[in-house]
Amino acid sequence: MSKAHKATNQEQFLLRRKLAVEGLGENQWEGLIHDLSHHPCVDFAERESNGTLKVTYDGTHWSVDELLELIKAYGGRIKTGWWTRCKLAWYRFTDDNVRANAKHEPFCCSKIPPMKK
Repeated sequence: MSKAHKATNQEQFLLRRKLAVEGLGENQWEGLIHDLSHHPCVDFAERESNGTLKVTYDGTHWSVDELLELIKAYGGRIKTGWWTRCKLAWYRFTDDNVRANAKHEPFCCSKIPPMKK
């Protein structure tokens, strides 16, 4: 069964992120999930039993770097390693790509493309 999205989020720009988080106590996890769930750009947030954070957010208004800052504000950190660095690089790339696609104004292929000023 699919979850209903928040009315403010555009479904085509939603990005799913899965991050392994360390250093958070039970109360800190609850506060983090509560803040993420009530954030206007976040569509869905949950904690898995193995300490993994699953978040779905609107990529046009929020980024993985802002998510990392929020985790750091609660005293947590992302697990280090080669795979985590690769995932973060890919997440940043797709964040930028979604923002660029949201701003793009399509034009008809039978017309001359708009000229840059």
